[in-house]
Amino acid sequence: MADTTDFRNGFTMLINGAIFSIAEFQHVKPGKGSAFVRTKLKNMKTGAVLDRSFRSGDKVDEVRLEKREIQYLYSEADSYTHQTLPPKP
Repeated sequence: MADTTDFRNGFTMLINGAIFSIAEFQHVKPGKGSAFVRTKLKNMKTGAVLDRSFRSGDKVDEVRLEKREIQYLYSEADSYTHQTLPPKP
């Protein structure tokens, strides 16, 4: 679990079973009331953008993603075979 103080661009989280990445965020402290964080979230699967506000201190489920470059080799029945490429310098 992570809270709103951990938010940064590229932070990924699970909301209602979907993985979202923070495209933009802004901490807002109005003159009256409690602080909140306004975000633009991008759905990692569909690409849809969602505007959502979180109260300061709200907890979210953090998702850690690993990005690697792979090369598609061939498919067989319902599976795919790939090769992991070495990192670029």
